[in-house]
Amino acid sequence: MSNTDTKKLDRAGIEAIFNRSQFIRGMNLEILEVDHEASRFAVRMPLQASLERGAAGSGQFHGGAIAALIDVVGDFAIGMLVGGGVPTMNLRVDYLRPAMGPYCEGVAVVRKAGRSAAVVDIDVMSADGKLVAIGRGTYVPVTG
Repeated sequence: MSNTDTKKLDRAGIEAIFNRSQFIRGMNLEILEVDHEASRFAVRMPLQASLERGAAGSGQFHGGAIAALIDVVGDFAIGMLVGGGVPTMNLRVDYLRPAMGPYCEGVAVVRKAGRSAAVVDIDVMSADGKLVAIGRGTYVPVTG
């Protein structure tokens, strides 16, 4: 696996990719964890008016923002291992309760990384530590 070891992204590499994407940059993600050995990646997304459900000041994240968080975190859980963002094949989101508070955190773990598909599970927690959504993404584990 030495071939892929040279392609792995560290925090700075992921931040550089985040900054090149206008969409991801608009989410204002803060990287919390990059753990290649555990195939685990975590970020924090602050609540901002553009991500709120309903009227500004509701304090609740829009479901679309949660789905986008799940996709980005899942993508980069495998992407950090292969050297860049990867295409999404499928995405599932289960919303468990409203996401309230100043931020949400997404934690992704790669469950299986094959040659043609990678399966990643993603948990989203609100600032008070409550599980607000669960996602599963399937990604094509190649960059380019």
